[in-house]
Amino acid sequence: MTSESSTGHGGRGRHEGGEVGLRQLLESSSSPVPDPPTGWDVDSAPTQPLRTTARVQPPRQPPVSEAATERWSRRPEQQPQQKSGGLLKSPIVKKIGIGVGAFIAVAGFVYVADLLLSSGEVPRGVEVAGVEVGGLDTATADTKLRAVLGPRSGHELPVQIADMQTTLLPSTAGLEVDWAGTWDRIGSQPLNPVTRLTSLFTTRAVPIASTVDNSALDRQLAALRVHDRPTVEGTIRFDGSRPVAVPPVLGRVLDGPPARAALIDNWIYGTLIDLPETAAPMTVRPEAVDRVLREVAEPAVHAPIMFAGKGATAKLEPEQIATILSFAPDGQGGLAATFNQEVATGLLAPQLAASEVEAKDATFSLTGSTAKVVPAVVGDKINWPKTLEQLPNLVVAPQERTAQASYEKVEPKLTTEAAQGLGVTDVMGQFTTNGFSGPSGVNIRVVAQKVNGAIVKPGDTFSLNDFTGPRGIAEGYVESGIIDHGRPSTAVGGGISQFATTLYNAAYFAGLEDAGHTEHSYYISRYPAAREATVFDGAIDLRFRNSTPTGVYIETLATGSEVTVRLWGTKTVEVESVTGERTKPTEPNTVKLPKGKDCIASEGAPGFTVSDTRVITDRKTGREVSRATRTVKYDPIPIVQCE
Repeated sequence: MTSESSTGHGGRGRHEGGEVGLRQLLESSSSPVPDPPTGWDVDSAPTQPLRTTARVQPPRQPPVSEAATERWSRRPEQQPQQKSGGLLKSPIVKKIGIGVGAFIAVAGFVYVADLLLSSGEVPRGVEVAGVEVGGLDTATADTKLRAVLGPRSGHELPVQIADMQTTLLPSTAGLEVDWAGTWDRIGSQPLNPVTRLTSLFTTRAVPIASTVDNSALDRQLAALRVHDRPTVEGTIRFDGSRPVAVPPVLGRVLDGPPARAALIDNWIYGTLIDLPETAAPMTVRPEAVDRVLREVAEPAVHAPIMFAGKGATAKLEPEQIATILSFAPDGQGGLAATFNQEVATGLLAPQLAASEVEAKDATFSLTGSTAKVVPAVVGDKINWPKTLEQLPNLVVAPQERTAQASYEKVEPKLTTEAAQGLGVTDVMGQFTTNGFSGPSGVNIRVVAQKVNGAIVKPGDTFSLNDFTGPRGIAEGYVESGIIDHGRPSTAVGGGISQFATTLYNAAYFAGLEDAGHTEHSYYISRYPAAREATVFDGAIDLRFRNSTPTGVYIETLATGSEVTVRLWGTKTVEVESVTGERTKPTEPNTVKLPKGKDCIASEGAPGFTVSDTRVITDRKTGREVSRATRTVKYDPIPIVQCE
């Protein structure tokens, strides 16, 4: 029997070093070494020296090196191990390999089968906003999600802002489910085998995707800001004349971007959402309040402040200073002193009124048929804004707390020179009406006083409504008789039409241009036919234009029963009125009304048509300048019977 070397397996021997040493030993011996006994495997040789039964003296041999002897005498287990080539041929290894291969084949079969069977289904373990849909086919899952999650945009959503709770509608806030985006997040069946295996006993929460109407969400967030608590800024107030520091109170406001994200991410759950807040900005630092208290507020009220005028002096006592002094943020973390100039002026102006001179326009002194200019007066008035500019320095002044009032000249609206240049010298035209009394007389006198002294410059147009403004009770007018749809009635301001007729005729005979007037619907006997006018506050107006090269000055005179209007200027024309015959008469109808305060009986009067022609001639030459005819149709005045 021979031993099989490891090299016989196609590799290097396990005892390569030992075989080299043995070879050297054999080659160094002069006598051949006998073969080992039959049946002895060298590889399994014992570690003890070989003993035989025959006591034969072995031939003398050369010494053998210790290394060679050691290598030769090593036990089999002390020899180097065989290489892997031999291990792979081990039966155990082969069995393990077969088992692993079989497992992989079975696992692959199971994986493919599971993948095929779950095709078209939602991945296992998927939960969308708390709704379990894992393992369902996609159509069923989509129906389930839409049924459960779809209506939530229309359900009230509770939100918490600090200690305040309110609700909102997600749909109103522009939040809806983005179904396509949500399914993108759910995804398809995973291919990773580990993921598929773990999905058997785990849950994957998938958040929904939302569509967001940014404008609607911005409006909702803005609406929630009504619950903000702005910082109460520090300031200084006065308790009488004693300044008191008011410390700031820090507020809180909705933190916009995080609150927006919280709503988008969590609205679908329908549960309370705690919206984040942030500290409200503080404009005034606490130390600034203390500094201004010491440096401004306390010095401001420690003594009176004086303003010296021309021959008079005004004083602000500490209590009064406290009413005009306040403090506001200066934009740099501090407080700035502010002064209420209107209140300060109201306190100081009466004390210095005697030192001022009111401006007066030039006017005219009218005597008989002549007019003279009354010179204007230039005013000397205190410029209060400029005067009060000194207050910031005065309130912090330790000793000298007196300043001079600042005066300025005030030119009149109509100077003496301008009045002289108007050429107002004589009466251009005048007219008088009468026949009124009682409340009508009150209104006529009020409007006459308002218009008296009005000046119409060359080229300007005079409007009675614009000049007088509203004619109501607040302006001194009273309720009086009017004609309403042909029937007697009452209204505040009744009688003004008589003044309008008087003014119209004065302008008519002055030769001025008619710029618009309206006759009464019914003829009133105390007025000249086709030469009269009515007015109504804000609706019907009387207007004439000064078409002359000189100014027109309006003079009015009113008594208890008569009113006269004179227009002064430079008379250059003569005016003649030619009234035509009354034609086309119409008879009145009869109106019967229940007795009472709303029924005023009337005998009525017929209607008719009449014309008036105005002929204007040059005063110096007598040449006709113009001729104009106006035709007016008056309705009949109804007969009113109270029954």
